[in-house]
Amino acid sequence: MSMSFERYMLDTVQPMRDDLTRLGIQELRTPEEVEAALPTAKGTALVVINSVCGCAAGQCRPGVGKALEHDVTPDHLFTVFAGQDKEATAKAREYFAPYPPSSPSIALMKDGELVYFIERHQIENRSAEAIAADLAGAFDRFCR
Repeated sequence: MSMSFERYMLDTVQPMRDDLTRLGIQELRTPEEVEAALPTAKGTALVVINSVCGCAAGQCRPGVGKALEHDVTPDHLFTVFAGQDKEATAKAREYFAPYPPSSPSIALMKDGELVYFIERHQIENRSAEAIAADLAGAFDRFCR
């Protein structure tokens, strides 16, 4: 019985993708999809850099889910998957300067410009509730 590494990884990470897509967050899997979505998104756009790490599972994805229960939310919801959709992630990160690559991480953009960013070090030792509260505050500030 043999399974390709690629198939194994796709099957393994699918539940991690589903954590966000079931919230209505659109996956951007290619650089072309990123280029079509991010710079042209009118209003506000949340971009989650997803990851297989424990802080993505325990804090980032649950924190995003809780934040999206807030009264005010972004107009557009996107995600790229670091380490899986590498080219799409690299293209998305071009919009997050001056921040270095970080996964997981969360960006909030307004009319194609970065206005708020949560880096990995701001995720890994905090609760999902604290991350959700930070995001809700950013939503109140930039998404009204």
